[in-house]
Amino acid sequence: MKFIKSLYIHQQLYIYLAVASVCFLLSYWLPALFSFATILSIIIIVVLFIDLLLLYQPKNAINGRRILPDKFSNSDNNPVPITIANKYNFKAYIDVIDELPIQFQKRDFAYKTILNPSQNHDFDYMVRPVDRGEYYFGHLNIFVSSPLKIIKRKYKFQNEQMVMVYPSIIQMQKYDFLAISNALTQVGLKKIRRIGNTSEFEQIKEYVQGDDFRTVNWKATAKRAQLMVNQYQDEKSQPIYSIVDTGRVMKMPFNGLKLLDYAINSALAFSNVALKKHDKVGLLSFSKKIESFLPAIHKLTYLNRILETLYNIDTQFNDSDFGLLYAQLKRKVTHRSLLLLYTNFEHLSALKRQMPYLQAISKKHMLVVVLFENIELETIIEENAEDLQSIYHKTIAEKFAFEKRLMVKELQKHGIQAILTPPEKLTINTINKYLEIKARGML
Repeated sequence: MKFIKSLYIHQQLYIYLAVASVCFLLSYWLPALFSFATILSIIIIVVLFIDLLLLYQPKNAINGRRILPDKFSNSDNNPVPITIANKYNFKAYIDVIDELPIQFQKRDFAYKTILNPSQNHDFDYMVRPVDRGEYYFGHLNIFVSSPLKIIKRKYKFQNEQMVMVYPSIIQMQKYDFLAISNALTQVGLKKIRRIGNTSEFEQIKEYVQGDDFRTVNWKATAKRAQLMVNQYQDEKSQPIYSIVDTGRVMKMPFNGLKLLDYAINSALAFSNVALKKHDKVGLLSFSKKIESFLPAIHKLTYLNRILETLYNIDTQFNDSDFGLLYAQLKRKVTHRSLLLLYTNFEHLSALKRQMPYLQAISKKHMLVVVLFENIELETIIEENAEDLQSIYHKTIAEKFAFEKRLMVKELQKHGIQAILTPPEKLTINTINKYLEIKARGML
């Protein structure tokens, strides 16, 4: 049974059989072809048995292995390396069919190569997951044929391999490297001159030329009979929270990825950069209830806990309770903090309903509300309207896009910082805003 399941007919055999069949058919009118067709049939049968011996006499003449990492990075292209070893003593024609996880909905994967005797071959292909969770790979199927190309032998390797898809680790590492190398401007991140003064007292010292006169300590000057100044150092460990709305508004997909996953990827990359900038980072997710809360801590290993928490966040089909968010922040976050709220409002009226809670939060904290541009509306707006229906669609799209800009104005009118960004530029614009707030000493 195992032999039968591994045996496949090569398409070239059907060509040989078709030629023999045509010869038998034509021999009805040309009797001389009957002998040729008979000899050809015998040759095909003999070559078939020779091919069987070539492919099946060695027990395990082909080795194949799929090398999977522990984690895939959501929304990124992740490589899947495959290595193949040919132990036959002849040139092997290889067809590789990998059974990808059902989430990819890809059933036409195929890779072809030719391996010389005792040759190894490595290659990889890319997969792009758009949902977090467990992904199961099926068999790695390798079909081998000899130079005779009569039959194929199927080898199967590594069934039910599982890999976890986490928030975008690749994106996090990308911005981590850029932050360390001070190359943030290469990806559009602004370098902002510091104009504020976010500092804490360090010591009193004697005045030297160049010190700021505004820091003169007159009491110490009177006691010492010489000019003394206060010395300050930048306050680095400031509490910063990423707040992720998991309500139904975050279910909207763009380019196959939900707004929630854009927010999660951004929160991870942003938290990593903030930790590298010596700030404390925390996390909160909510909808009808507080789903997760991590207090702000400055510890590089804390990023693993943030990653695990973000992995388990999912979108709910409920309207989010901003009053509950306000109560949780009032109870749990006692120090003034920078709060980045990832949410979305499709109508100005929806924002105004939640404005009292946002204003209450902003009285004690530096609140930044992150809103998403509907990039599909922008496509409709840029198209030329050729008929009455397209004019109607374009007008409605412009109305919704205008409302988004009004939301930003409404937030700014109440002293709340806002970011309006396309989903794919979310991380860049979020880090930009963080750097701007730090540089201006607004926290």
